[in-house]
Amino acid sequence: MASVATLVSAGTLQSTSAAAATGSTRPDSATADFLARVKPEGKSRVTAAVLDLDGTGRVPTVYGDDTPYDTASIIKVDILATALLQAQDAGHGLTEQQRTEAEVMIKRSDNDAASALWRDIGLAPGLEAANKRFGLTSTKGGAGTEWGLTQTTASDQIRLLRNVFDTGTASHKGSKVLDETSRTYIRTLMSQVIGEQSWGVSAAGDSGWALKNGWLQRSKTKLWDVNSVGRITVGKHHYLVSVLSNGSASMKDGVSLVERAARTAVSSATAH
Repeated sequence: MASVATLVSAGTLQSTSAAAATGSTRPDSATADFLARVKPEGKSRVTAAVLDLDGTGRVPTVYGDDTPYDTASIIKVDILATALLQAQDAGHGLTEQQRTEAEVMIKRSDNDAASALWRDIGLAPGLEAANKRFGLTSTKGGAGTEWGLTQTTASDQIRLLRNVFDTGTASHKGSKVLDETSRTYIRTLMSQVIGEQSWGVSAAGDSGWALKNGWLQRSKTKLWDVNSVGRITVGKHHYLVSVLSNGSASMKDGVSLVERAARTAVSSATAH
């Protein structure tokens, strides 16, 4: 199998203090409990969002400050969703070349394939036009070719995942923009991520996960952004989970932080 590629970019570690337009943020006491159990170290920061697909609510529960983070490679799900929506609008599917790129982009997190599809969708303007239809409110595409520096929030990632995984019959903004063929295609690829990249939100589930992870070392600070988004199964319920983090001293530390956060957020959500 291909080794895990490290994406290194120029610039400083982003730190945005303004609150984004979000879902339901947990009360301070619950967030404090979440952070006490997760124990971020040093300069690291983490936010998690959880939505029970089998419940009645359509707004995620958010633990931590729902402010923007770099996406790193989790943006690849959004890139693929945008490409599929654009093809759907044009009345055809992805080209053979695009399908080849989509498969390695999601399954192996191939960066060259992501760059090719990023150009195909029209860079950030194309992504943001699709995201408006998907119901996202707080995601801003990276400048130029820097797709990994797209900014997003944990709750916006849940909104994106609902477009892929939500099977509810009620009409909710953005959740049925993609046709079932496109939704199934994304779900299938996210369930076939190679073994060495199957960490992250899967740590909080029993079985049957579908996910995409992202990792990015900032060149000036040498600190790591590590993220994970996807669907997991706990008991008889399916959950959408997004965990975003930055400021970890190493990728290993970031993965550990994300997995602790996923387990803690899901256990807290299932207890209510």
